[in-house]
Amino acid sequence: MLDFRKLCYNSEINDIEEQKNYFCNTLPKLPNTDDTDCYYYLLEFIKRREKIKSMNDLVKEFAEIITDELNLIRNNSIIALKHVATGKYLSSIDNLCYTTGSKRQLAFAGSPKPDLNALWKIEFSEKLPMYNKTSIQLRHIKSGSVLGFYYDYGCDDYCKSPITEHTEVSCGGNEDIWKFKCSKLENHQGYLKSNDIINLSILKSYYDYQNSFLRSHDVQFTIGNNTFQEVVGHSERLGGNDEWRIELISRD
Repeated sequence: MLDFRKLCYNSEINDIEEQKNYFCNTLPKLPNTDDTDCYYYLLEFIKRREKIKSMNDLVKEFAEIITDELNLIRNNSIIALKHVATGKYLSSIDNLCYTTGSKRQLAFAGSPKPDLNALWKIEFSEKLPMYNKTSIQLRHIKSGSVLGFYYDYGCDDYCKSPITEHTEVSCGGNEDIWKFKCSKLENHQGYLKSNDIINLSILKSYYDYQNSFLRSHDVQFTIGNNTFQEVVGHSERLGGNDEWRIELISRD
């Protein structure tokens, strides 16, 4: 930015609209941290262009764009999902399984701090995950298993959660493609970033692609001597128990 300021000063380019035009022309050449989307800066700058009234505004807005770029969620990023209502993180424990339902590796809302059991790798095919468009998978770091639902062909139904008998959420299920949307704005557009609050859902292929949302609530179940906060899938009205804050831990 210092070089750009100096260039404008030396060239006697004082009109802010002219400065913005020149600045736009430089942005596609600026590399991202991993070169996945070299037009990210340009697109974000265009969104903010109208409110830039001075060189100081331009510097401020671009600094914010850089900060936002550092918070972008990328393929294979390590993330944690914090349940907003209870403050607990979506977790699983390698080889600890439900005693009911699918009897597969359980998922639950666990520690109020992100420990190793609460770390997930987010996987998708696009360069950057976009709201209301990108499908993702969530792979548990410690076990390598993917979060999802389990359809039991023998019972001809999805397995039920231990207490409320909503859809069980487990690691190692047979439906594990998630969609995400902004919890506050139905048609929100843009890229997924750290600290966004989202709703997560799976389209149930055996229920005519009914949307089933990830929820937790202050309901406990036990396995042995241990107590866990239930995490389920449901198709009821959305509320505070369906909100998850995505937190970027590291990028691959």
